[in-house]
Amino acid sequence: MTSPPRHDAGQEPADLPLNDPSPRFDYREYGADGAIGEQALAAEVAVAISYNGINHAVMMATPEHLEDFVTGFTLTAGLVDDARALYDIELTALEDAVEAAVTLSSRAFAGFKQQRRGQAGTGGCGLCGVEALDQALPPLPVRQRAPLPPRAHLEGLRERFDASQRLARHSGAMHAAIYVDGAGETRLCREDIGRHNALDKLIGACVRRGLDPADGFLAITSRCGLELIHKAVRAGAGTLVSLSAPSSLSVRQARRSALNLIHQPRQGAPRLYSPTP
Repeated sequence: MTSPPRHDAGQEPADLPLNDPSPRFDYREYGADGAIGEQALAAEVAVAISYNGINHAVMMATPEHLEDFVTGFTLTAGLVDDARALYDIELTALEDAVEAAVTLSSRAFAGFKQQRRGQAGTGGCGLCGVEALDQALPPLPVRQRAPLPPRAHLEGLRERFDASQRLARHSGAMHAAIYVDGAGETRLCREDIGRHNALDKLIGACVRRGLDPADGFLAITSRCGLELIHKAVRAGAGTLVSLSAPSSLSVRQARRSALNLIHQPRQGAPRLYSPTP
């Protein structure tokens, strides 16, 4: 688990709304006499992330908890391995975008530039667009396997998400990730239009608040693809729980990395895919 960054771990500035996370839009029901209505929709903006003045990535995201997102993205993309290397995150709101200017330590920035020399840009899914297999399937740390969470801590998991997803109640179309601590308490929830973003936001929130993802478990609403395994392992999580079934490659990588991987189906008991049954 990395230590919290040095910058302020408070909320984003109140004047950064770039549209609120659930803006309302008028619509007309399709038909000659269609009624007029109003609907809250999931907000989407372009988040342009730069490191020490070098543009690195543009991600489409929901404009809420963006400092958590940038922190989590920087760690889980393998750009730094210690959150203390993030000295500052400055957010600037534009019309349909947010610029996130990150200041890294000198040592971390040198490693960042070296890494960029050998990598192509990646797609929003986190793996699409890379040029080589060693970029899509990088070596990951193998940590000592964490104890499995008590079965009781998984009970009512879907209801936990329902109770925690504030944005989804207003607009729908939101993925979510939650952190359940070692006592079985839901400590944090983060939402986003992107499933990767939701997990990055959660991991960033844990880091910035000094919460250890290895103490308890992370849970996601989305399909559990390989890139989410990468993020959980790099964040030092011991257990990842998904409401949707994992892919075959996700299971193999979780087993290699000693990450506990659990699928909680809509009906029936949790299914333990890693460690090997």
